[in-house]
Amino acid sequence: MDACARDVDREAKTLTELDAAIGDADHGDNMRRGFQAVTVALAEESPATPGAVLTLAGRTLISSVGGAAGPLYGTLLRRAGKELGDAPSTDLPGLRAALAAGVDGVARLGGAAAGDKTMLDALLPAVDALEGGLQAAATAARQGAVDTLPLLARKGRASYLGERSVGHQDPGAASSALLVAALVEAVGDE
Repeated sequence: MDACARDVDREAKTLTELDAAIGDADHGDNMRRGFQAVTVALAEESPATPGAVLTLAGRTLISSVGGAAGPLYGTLLRRAGKELGDAPSTDLPGLRAALAAGVDGVARLGGAAAGDKTMLDALLPAVDALEGGLQAAATAARQGAVDTLPLLARKGRASYLGERSVGHQDPGAASSALLVAALVEAVGDE
């Protein structure tokens, strides 16, 4: 989570610029505020297991991030944490199952699917590629985010723009790819 907070802080301006093109220009600032709050919450509570870390981070994002990002990212992390349970550690298949559970929660909450120009366009390829290791997942997430450029937004604020959403990268997909990359950085590749 520290790597996520650092990377979100570093890329907040870029995320906000992406959001300015097709949203309300607050995604980077909201994500920065949320992950700063996560860092504080984790320091105060010091959860003992990976599942507890993700669950606390998810709850914190829900309570501290405005717009759709808080509930969506909060659901992603809470569902992943719940899937990991109380285990003191996890392996690659366990991480894949946790991420898949989180992504399923996001899809259900947002009513989105692949190709809708949302964060799922980065997360779904990451889950699929995770069998090949963490680096493969990060690469797939980055490519998934880039692949939102030609898509017509069908969900979220960008969908209000219709055809004008084409040609812009989805900020949620970009931030999702950033978080997957931070995971790789924090734990290394398998």
